[in-house]
This record gives sequence, structure tokens and C-alpha cells, in this order.
Amino acid sequence: MNLGNKNTGNKGEDLTTNWLIEKGFEIIARNYRFKHSEVDIIASKNNILHFVEVKTRTNAAFGLPEESIDEKKMNALKKAASAFIEENEQWKNIQFDVMAITLSKNSEPEFFFIEDVFF
Repeated sequence: MNLGNKNTGNKGEDLTTNWLIEKGFEIIARNYRFKHSEVDIIASKNNILHFVEVKTRTNAAFGLPEESIDEKKMNALKKAASAFIEENEQWKNIQFDVMAITLSKNSEPEFFFIEDVFF
């Protein structure tokens, strides 16, 4: 991953963290890692643990941000989420969410929050 993509990804995760807090979520962890798998953001709201995958793009040349999440990525997310739940057994209600962010130079970021994705 080049530095530009990493910076875009980090900005997207920061924006998502702030967006979730504004919506009443409590941030539990960021960039939780298990072996080669990672969850961008783990948050809670209304007794539900949310595993949030963040995808950020600066243009649509390679498609919409949410279109880049494939089966391999979701399987890695599930592995990391399973490890987190083993360490934190108090959580009984979980869901997987996707935050797709499009950044444009001359306008506010566009947020598209997809809740409770099924894969």
C-alpha cells in the first residue's frame, strides 16, 4: 500500500470514529489485530457490539468504496471479530457494519453507513 492510500485510509477511520461518536456509539478499539486480520473499528451502542470495516476513496475511478470489500476481506474480519469475542465474552449481540466514505477536495465527505451486513 502506498503512503497516499494509507493516509486516505487513516483519515477515513478518523472521520468514521468521529461520526460514530456523534451518533452515540462508544469506541471500544481501533485497528484491533489478530494474526493477519484486522478490524478497523470496534464500537458499541444499545448493547450491540459493532465491527466496522471502513473503506475510503478520493474518487470513483476504481469503483465505490463499499465495492472493494470482497469475501477474503470479510473472512479476515470474521476471524478478528471471533478472537475479540473470545477475549471479551460479555458481548452476546454483535453485528458487522461497513462505512464507505468518499472524500472530495471541494466538498464535505460523503458517508454511507451500511448496518448489519450479511455475508
